[in-house]
Amino acid sequence: MKSILIILAFIFPAIAHSQIEAGPMIGHTSMTEVTIWVQLQSEKTATLWYGPQGADTILHTAGIEPDLDDLLIVKFVLTDLQPGTTYTYSLQQGDKSSPGYQSKSYTFSTQELWQWRTEPPAFTLATGSCAYINEERFDRPGKSYGGDYQIFTSIADDQPDMMLWLGDNTYLREADYGSRSGVMHRYSHTRSLKELQPLLSCCPNYAIWDDHDFGPNDSDRSFANKGWTNEAFDLFWANPGCGIPAVGGIGTSFTFNDIDFFLLDNRSFRTHPEIQGERQIWGKAQCDWLIEALKFSNASFKIVASGGQFLSDAPLYENHVRWQEERDYVIKRLSDEGIKNVVFLTGDRHHSELSALKLDSGYVVHDLTASPLTSTAYDHSKEPNTLRVPGSIFGQRNYALLQFSGALKKRNLTFELYDSNGAKLWDYTIEQQ
Repeated sequence: MKSILIILAFIFPAIAHSQIEAGPMIGHTSMTEVTIWVQLQSEKTATLWYGPQGADTILHTAGIEPDLDDLLIVKFVLTDLQPGTTYTYSLQQGDKSSPGYQSKSYTFSTQELWQWRTEPPAFTLATGSCAYINEERFDRPGKSYGGDYQIFTSIADDQPDMMLWLGDNTYLREADYGSRSGVMHRYSHTRSLKELQPLLSCCPNYAIWDDHDFGPNDSDRSFANKGWTNEAFDLFWANPGCGIPAVGGIGTSFTFNDIDFFLLDNRSFRTHPEIQGERQIWGKAQCDWLIEALKFSNASFKIVASGGQFLSDAPLYENHVRWQEERDYVIKRLSDEGIKNVVFLTGDRHHSELSALKLDSGYVVHDLTASPLTSTAYDHSKEPNTLRVPGSIFGQRNYALLQFSGALKKRNLTFELYDSNGAKLWDYTIEQQ
């Protein structure tokens, strides 16, 4: 998007925050580009004003007219930014020549250009899954399934450098599946939660999906209305892409500092676990893309995000081991190719735990399950997962922080779990292999 330089005092014309339905949310952020997502309440032309924090010059984007068909969602793509720089920004609707009036402004920071200059930056990744937001007229009868919304404030208070949503980021209800408007309502209802807004604006947000933001419970590739949910996912998130070339789906990949991220689609290609014939979750095309991308990667750690547990060998629910042929294929390829420093981040299970598997190559693969954020939690401590790291399972609402630190080629990764009020439950550190 073309930016126009304006020389004037560093004052941001802005719209009243009450005219924002949800956001703003920081999306994909690189060294020189960032996407800012916002859902507005009117069709007036929207403009974003921004500039380096503390500078006396500001830029503004070309105006964008929000579209009712897209639920008045606008994505501003800011280009030609400076690496390692904090910018201040605000939004305005209407005539950009009018100064408007002052309201809250926000900040974002571009990634640092550290290569060949310094050690990689230490940074914090927040992550979690299963965010159910109650809406009484559509909820199941009885006790509320969602709660502890303050968990989003707790995460924001930790000031993470990025947030990765691990699926079931919203829960489609029975009344939603059968229409595009129902799907869009559910996504919009979740996104507009008051307690969620500080987290959306404090750091870049990335996402995958799982069954509940894709379709009905345990849904697979047979879900007829997945076109609507694919559209909604792409509309409500600001990932660097939506679909891997020659694979499809909603997967993508990106680099954050010295870490490579691979966001997988575990729904678009999934078959029923008891179907005759081919049985898959990711599909061979996506599996082969993943192996090749991991092989090519020189990242300190390689983070693979997928909705359901990959490593757990408890053959329950939607654990990948129930599609054992595909799980075995990926594990064998990781070993045969000598791929190291792979960490799976998974959700779905309404409990958190860490699993670890030593490959035939000698390298160890880890799988951190982080669940649930606001959905009801369950005690699964008696599940027969022989790969579970002792003391790592928690059956309560929680979120995870991943702390990356240390010198290049000697990086450490610390997994931490926190309860909904931000109290630490557990931590565990691994070293770069």
